[in-house]
Amino acid sequence: MSRSKIILKSGKDQSLRRYHPWVFSGAIKKTYGPLTEGDLVDVEDNKGNFLGTGHYQPGSIAVRIISFEPVEPDEAFWRNRLEQARALRQTSGLADAPDINVYRLVYGEGDLLPGLIIDYYNGMAVMQFHSAGMYRLRETLVSILKDIYGDKLTGIYDKSENTLPFKADIEPKNGWLYGEAKEGEVTEYGNRFLVNWVQGQKTGFFIDQRENRRLVGGLARDKKVLNLFGYTGGFSVYALRGAATQVHTVDSSGHAIRLSRANVELNFGKEAPHKGIVSDAFKYLETTETEYDLIILDPPAFAKHNKVLHNALQGYKRLNEIAFRKIRPGGIIATFSCSQVVSREKFRQSIFVAAANAGRSVRILYQLTQPVDHPVSLFHPEGEYLKGLVLKVD
Repeated sequence: MSRSKIILKSGKDQSLRRYHPWVFSGAIKKTYGPLTEGDLVDVEDNKGNFLGTGHYQPGSIAVRIISFEPVEPDEAFWRNRLEQARALRQTSGLADAPDINVYRLVYGEGDLLPGLIIDYYNGMAVMQFHSAGMYRLRETLVSILKDIYGDKLTGIYDKSENTLPFKADIEPKNGWLYGEAKEGEVTEYGNRFLVNWVQGQKTGFFIDQRENRRLVGGLARDKKVLNLFGYTGGFSVYALRGAATQVHTVDSSGHAIRLSRANVELNFGKEAPHKGIVSDAFKYLETTETEYDLIILDPPAFAKHNKVLHNALQGYKRLNEIAFRKIRPGGIIATFSCSQVVSREKFRQSIFVAAANAGRSVRILYQLTQPVDHPVSLFHPEGEYLKGLVLKVD
């Protein structure tokens, strides 16, 4: 099959030879044939040597490579990729764990499926497409998912309305591709959570913090805990499971706080030592007179692109400085950044400045990242976005 071609400028082929899956628009010398967003294109170097096949899209990232070998991506090709993704989750013990039924099945480039996210929620799959090329494949992907999971799969929801590039002339609407269930219950290390994938943020639940919730919860015994930017109370449930004496969940969303209360009640009943508070996190932290032994800072991404990186780093510094001033001596702060453009080094530096400004002695207990179902390709370091520090504050 003849495809349109993209020819790279001299010297701009090195990243693809090192298997980085993105072609940036500035690397393109010329094109042959029509280019419509979502089309498969072949990428060649300046001498006509094949480099890879991928989905074209206008914008900074012009091509997302799906294969570095000549290939005709038919149904069998995509089936193999999805089966490999599920096999990784099975090998890691997630897909068939007796006390876990929620995990990320596909993590874009980390699973050689750039532009695609699939989260699995106890029989429900929620898909997010980040490229028009992957969006065009949704019927094929749905058919494969139904075959792979069989009777275990009860529904598939497409939540791509706000994830496809703005240039894509598709006008997607969130909706059901198979089955229907607006919300459900999942289990994570024996903890139960209500998830609303239709109205919730992202795909409904922050799966990427699973292992970090478990670790931080294990540090909560006999502590008074503050969970800032608490969303639906994931860290709060784990803290209570870890025998915290009191837990406060703070979020600016009233809907999120109602869900956090419901999740706590689901696990521990109405008498659990938990309070949900609707408030701006910065304002609450600055004005509260409560002294906490453990503070969890898990804000949304302060920076989604490099243009606001400086402001993001200032935000992390300010937030953590306030927490350093508030925490009891001997307390613990678990602080996170989910901003891809904030490197591990820059995040750590902002925390260092915050601690120095607060005049507190701080030691690193743990350095945290994303779990195994969010795999990072060695050739695509941009896939590593979540970083965290667990700090002892004297």
